[in-house]
Amino acid sequence: MTFARLLRLSDRPRSRTINQFAALLEPMEDARLARLSSQSQVLTRRLFGRTMRLFAPLYLSSECINNCQYCGFSRDNPILRVTLSPDEAEAEARYLVGQGFRNILLVSGEHPKFVSRGYLQEVVRRLVSFVPSVSIEVAPMDVEDYRPLVLSGAEGLVVYQETYDRLAYGAVHTAGPKRDFDWRLETPERAYAAGFRRIGIAPLFGLAEWRPEAIALAEHVEYLLKKCWRSYLTVSLPRLRPAAGGFRARHSFSDRDFIQVLCALRITFPQVGIVLSTRESANFRDALMPIGVTMMSAGSRTEPGGYTRQGTHSLHLTIKGRVTQTACGNSKADGQFEVEDSRSPEEIAAALRANGLEPIWKDWDSAILSV
Repeated sequence: MTFARLLRLSDRPRSRTINQFAALLEPMEDARLARLSSQSQVLTRRLFGRTMRLFAPLYLSSECINNCQYCGFSRDNPILRVTLSPDEAEAEARYLVGQGFRNILLVSGEHPKFVSRGYLQEVVRRLVSFVPSVSIEVAPMDVEDYRPLVLSGAEGLVVYQETYDRLAYGAVHTAGPKRDFDWRLETPERAYAAGFRRIGIAPLFGLAEWRPEAIALAEHVEYLLKKCWRSYLTVSLPRLRPAAGGFRARHSFSDRDFIQVLCALRITFPQVGIVLSTRESANFRDALMPIGVTMMSAGSRTEPGGYTRQGTHSLHLTIKGRVTQTACGNSKADGQFEVEDSRSPEEIAAALRANGLEPIWKDWDSAILSV
């Protein structure tokens, strides 16, 4: 049984693990939350040491065939878009390597005409020659479409379910193949079957009530740890950010709620990696560094060509999926959402060291498999 089918069962039994997790999400006083934070910190240091993996997202394309109300790349949004050529993507990656990164996440909107399997294979093949760890966050695919990407060198896959609430999901995904809730939810299982070494999952907090969302996330984690046990699993707790279209969060997820979920995840699933993005403020990220996070993005840009202004000659304005004009002048592509922590990679590394943590730029090399 896939997790999508399991989630359909309104009377599905909860394991002892999930009941314990849910109990950690109950309202609690500050003193108890402080104790949870301390427990989370101790577990993190015991299992991961005083380290923090750093990565950077590299956006390949802002073209998309889906209408997702919360996303800046949503098809109907009138924004400046571009798809980087393999040469331009390589130039962006080489810049990031020059900044210290050895772990790059390739991100794109979902459009098979612009971001085909062949295109992704070419970009991955180019990057793995000088980037030890390349992961993808792109449109969900079949197992047979994923396998060539794995063979080309992609070792990780990230997919946001956005929300585990089917009604909320249907309300914000109004057009395009992304409307298929089950197809998206089963993506990690197909990725595992294709051979990805790392798998990352997340909801997007703000689309549904946070406690049921977090419990469904925990159920998903428990399921994947059992079924996809050969892959390393990470989770993220992204919150909605301002983006083209002006969508506003329908449900609150405060800093305090965030900390409570983070600690509950660490205590319940101590071996799972927890990722923190630049969606959060610098002060909040600094406060979370010691508590339970194991991986952070740094210096992020959410528009294609955002690091080196690649692709500016191909910029064009789209309205409701149609190209209306080519951009000119000193324009740049619009981003998927606004970044909150705009510090440079060097500044993030310094903040980590100030918190007694060591930034880790590289923790994987394919040469390990040939030993």
